[in-house]
Amino acid sequence: MSEVVIDLKGVDYSLGGVSILEGVDLSIMAGDYLAMLGPNGGGKSTLLKLMLGLIRPDRGTIRILGLPPGEAGGRIGYLPQHTHVGLSFPISVLDAVCMGMVRPGFGGIAGLSCSREDREKARRALKRVNLEAHADRALAGLSGGQKQRVFIARALVDNPELLLLDEPTASVDSANRNALLALLTELNADMTIVMVSHDISSLARGVKSVACVNRHVHFHAAPVITGDMYRMTYGTEGGDSCPVELVTHGHVPHRVLGTHDPNCDCEHGCGHSHGGEGE
Repeated sequence: MSEVVIDLKGVDYSLGGVSILEGVDLSIMAGDYLAMLGPNGGGKSTLLKLMLGLIRPDRGTIRILGLPPGEAGGRIGYLPQHTHVGLSFPISVLDAVCMGMVRPGFGGIAGLSCSREDREKARRALKRVNLEAHADRALAGLSGGQKQRVFIARALVDNPELLLLDEPTASVDSANRNALLALLTELNADMTIVMVSHDISSLARGVKSVACVNRHVHFHAAPVITGDMYRMTYGTEGGDSCPVELVTHGHVPHRVLGTHDPNCDCEHGCGHSHGGEGE
């Protein structure tokens, strides 16, 4: 049986008297690639912070890699949602990656005091994201897509078993988005991945399971979005107000999934998905 790497039972979390997450039960197995989808403000980033131990639940239990949140150290890699770098910030690409190393006794991270061995690990992480040639460049001088790869390398530098990503493609163009998603599919061969996105209308290729988050969590152990997920996320009844519309021609890659509502009798143009698969 596969190992459970993320296990949440009955987790509630509120902030300032406002309920953010309620009754969350979620188990993620080793080797999974989970897309955590849902609207802005639905609790996705909060769920990641609970997994990391940055905040504590009001009630319920959380185990990450068999340990309480915050105790797995370098076994977890994390890419936060906001990773902006000022143009005047004087740090090289290699030093930025070194800062991702967890070093107990040194404030938790290695900072800029990397040993030769650490710098070699950082170069190997950059090689995994195809940026080894840029190791000595100023981080601020890279493109948006290159910076995001650097931050992924920073999350990979300790060879984690679990990679948590908060909106990794939100600040990059479509070409870099596709390249980043292809990279994540490759990395999934070596680690479990949880990727947060606010865009419920699309699933990245390579995703193996889906969790829809909007205060409650609806988990589906396959890369599909069901009618229940739409209703939970958008508050629609019977899929009548499904907000997704897909129009495609020619050889544009796309995925067509099963009907959301078995009672739906629409013909086309409603935004629902029907029937098998196609490209």
